[in-house]
Amino acid sequence: MKPAKFSYEAPRTLDEALHSLATWRDNAKIIAGGQSLAPMLNMRIARPDRLIDINRLTELGRIAVDRERLAIGAMARHVQLHRDALVKRHAPMLAHAAETIGHYAIRQRGTIGGSVAHADPAAQLPLATLTLDAEFELRSAAGARTLGADAFFLSVFTTALEPDELLAAIHVPVARPQEGWGFRLFNRRAGDFAIVAVAATLARVEGAVIDRLRLAIAGVGPVPIRVDDLVPPEDAATVTAGWSARIAAAVATAVEIEDNEKISVVFRRELVERLTRDTLDEALERAS
Repeated sequence: MKPAKFSYEAPRTLDEALHSLATWRDNAKIIAGGQSLAPMLNMRIARPDRLIDINRLTELGRIAVDRERLAIGAMARHVQLHRDALVKRHAPMLAHAAETIGHYAIRQRGTIGGSVAHADPAAQLPLATLTLDAEFELRSAAGARTLGADAFFLSVFTTALEPDELLAAIHVPVARPQEGWGFRLFNRRAGDFAIVAVAATLARVEGAVIDRLRLAIAGVGPVPIRVDDLVPPEDAATVTAGWSARIAAAVATAVEIEDNEKISVVFRRELVERLTRDTLDEALERAS
């Protein structure tokens, strides 16, 4: 199948792109890497009247450290995230997550902005940005605003982006000293979206004392979710024998898992427990 008829433009400046979005609104789609949008166009799931190609907006591909935050342009490719020295140093989980996406060709063209704006509930980068307390810089012809990841993802393939807005950058707090991270996913075949994925960070400050534990899961509902509040309070602050297994069991028991006719709730609950335990062990080892 081929796409429905649409008009096309490739603006040379961000202002031009925002003006087009303000004009076309719901009838426009932004394209950068096109790894999700192109198949949707071909299957006529997406039928925009206007396609706005932002590949000329090279300023949206920059990565820099701004005070205590890593600023990542929405046009940064997955392969760039994986290889960039600043990302590896200040947000290593994000670099690793980008490496696990799809296949070689997808990582060469796909962008962090496209992945986040597409909002697949099992995708790696929405999960990583939620875990890392990222903020999203949204631009329109009328101005700019910033939203936290917890407010950005609304439902399956649905975000808080308004029709005239463009995701311009992702801002991630830089990793703290002695902060460890873990990231695990389970899929049927390499390159497939995860059935369940788990991400965590923690800082180990004095022996068995944990400064802060962040834990999130993807693949169990319409959006990735933070599950910090499901961790038993005594385990959120101190590591003792059986620590990761206890947290994993508690989270797997309490987390709400959406029913899915293809993959049973029981199986995904088992995956949550196993992946959570392994992810926490991995984060703890890196924090040592």
